[in-house]
Amino acid sequence: MGQIIWTMLIGIVAGWLSGKIMKGHGFGLLGNLVVGVVGAVIGGILFEAIGLHAYGLIGSLIAATVGAVVLIFAIRVVQGQNR
Repeated sequence: MGQIIWTMLIGIVAGWLSGKIMKGHGFGLLGNLVVGVVGAVIGGILFEAIGLHAYGLIGSLIAATVGAVVLIFAIRVVQGQNR
């Protein structure tokens, strides 16, 4: 149960951070959670592909944020909104 709560908290923070990094205003609590959790999966895959390993709270947050930024960038490219 504790792991699920930490995953959700990391997802919310990563989603919020990615919104700020990508010059947005965040996506609301639920939106940040979704973007952050999906970003964590993407970040984990990307980090593994280049041989990096994210450990602990900070490592997980960094990986999730990087993945969320990549997710937002990809969505903007598909939508034609990338500036």
